[in-house]
Amino acid sequence: MEAWIRAFVLILLFPTFSEAVVRHYTFKVVMKNYTKLCSTKSIATVNGKFPGPTLRAREGDNVLINVINNINSNVTIHWHGIRQLRTGWSDGPAYITQCPIQPGQSYLYNFTVTGQRGTLLWHAHISWLRSTLHGAIVILPQKGTPYPFPKPAKEKIIVLGEWWKADTEAIINQATQSGMPPNVSDAHTMNGYTGPVRGCSVSSKGTYTLHVDHNKTYLLRIVNAAINDEIFFKIASHKFVVVEVDASYTKPFTTETVYITPGQTTNVLLKTDQSPSGKYLIAMSSFMDAPVAVDNITNYGLLRYKGGHLGSPLALTSMPLINATQSQLKFINSLRSLNSKKYPVNVPLTIDHSLFMTMGVGVNPCATCLNGNKLVGTLNNITFVMPTIGLLQAHYYKINGVFTDDFPANPITTFNYTVANFTGGLGTLNGTKVYSLPYNSSVQVVLQDTSIIAPESHPVHLHGTNFFVVGMGIGNYDANKDPMNFNLVDPVERNTIDVPTGGWTAIRFRADNPGVWFMHCHLEVHTSWGLKMAFLVKDGDGPNQSIIPPPKDLPKC
Repeated sequence: MEAWIRAFVLILLFPTFSEAVVRHYTFKVVMKNYTKLCSTKSIATVNGKFPGPTLRAREGDNVLINVINNINSNVTIHWHGIRQLRTGWSDGPAYITQCPIQPGQSYLYNFTVTGQRGTLLWHAHISWLRSTLHGAIVILPQKGTPYPFPKPAKEKIIVLGEWWKADTEAIINQATQSGMPPNVSDAHTMNGYTGPVRGCSVSSKGTYTLHVDHNKTYLLRIVNAAINDEIFFKIASHKFVVVEVDASYTKPFTTETVYITPGQTTNVLLKTDQSPSGKYLIAMSSFMDAPVAVDNITNYGLLRYKGGHLGSPLALTSMPLINATQSQLKFINSLRSLNSKKYPVNVPLTIDHSLFMTMGVGVNPCATCLNGNKLVGTLNNITFVMPTIGLLQAHYYKINGVFTDDFPANPITTFNYTVANFTGGLGTLNGTKVYSLPYNSSVQVVLQDTSIIAPESHPVHLHGTNFFVVGMGIGNYDANKDPMNFNLVDPVERNTIDVPTGGWTAIRFRADNPGVWFMHCHLEVHTSWGLKMAFLVKDGDGPNQSIIPPPKDLPKC
């Protein structure tokens, strides 16, 4: 990187949003006292903000973000959903595509937004720092290209998250030492506001308010940056028209409730057509249809019409039950790609590599844990072991002994994956394994939940590419019957998708982005336990089909 560009990046704290095709950002990771709760807590932030600053760009822009680590922990930042075409060095997951940025060090992330527009998110990708290190990414269409839906009068960003009164790094460290699940969060957040919090009195300082004009259309960019909670989101007396998920346009449909998992984004049109003299409850609550502990406190915000009276009546709303599986599946099954002439669906129709992955939780021996055992996450009965050097670096420089490329395409052991009261073995194998793919190969992955310990919904995120969700069902996947019902016409395109409790999800993608790409459950508790793997996409033969060389300031382990 030219020296003058780096100096320019260091000077600018926030960019001016102009016609330029290069967007410059500086992200200073600093500790800051946060006082919007009943007690002050020091948290890791970017530029002292929680949530962090919104990264704005336009489709086709080159984006440069200099991340400066001014805290006492290692840091990386992941630009969740950005395809990172040939620029895996800027993807961000620690020890997968880079070593972490050490305290006092910096790293320049450099990527171009190609073929994407909409809402995504950025977050820390090491330990549990993403609980407070997160923010939205807004990618506008190319200049002169309209939205494929009615132009909104205004746009609003709503970032959903979780809040712990204790330090999240201490919480996950304690859980790792004990081998038991970590404590659930103490509250949910809307744009940093917590609403009701256990053990705290509620005040106006803790409530998010969305101010709107009457009889306008708003585009709400909803981001779930939570650590472990899948979320239902509603606004009393109002309906949403869903027009985009994970920066991919959808066929519009109307709903009262948005369902959104950690790592997902959803854009909706909101018509402010209710009485302007009232105020309306905004609510977010958890979804969990398995016997697993989650934060069950509903967070409340307010929608207020400008000019309304402070003493206006409050319109309430009822949320789906915490185990409302039908509400979850109704929303998921309503999603379809736009599949227009300008935004076609290019789902692979023939498959070169077909993988079947069982996923869930197991139990492995642990000499230092309370009961001599620890909970672990598994894919095909393998618990992923984090390396001590980046997998992409090891691949690029051909460093032996860091990983093996023998991740199994099918479960090592077959059984009745969703039978109740499973009595089979709980132990897993440990390994740092990747699955190798030739450049431009077509891939199908069927992700199957299992009833080991307990069946549970898993939001799975794939780095480096989007995928098409061609099928989903409850029970055991039937390779002979279920593909007959796959949607190969207008399946929704995403980067994160649920595997339903006691069920399966089938995705397809094309491996046209060389590099090493992480795939993992986006429930941080499961990622911490090892429910993750990586795809190694080999270089192609063409001039633009290989990984670019690593930058000179790539962090060292």
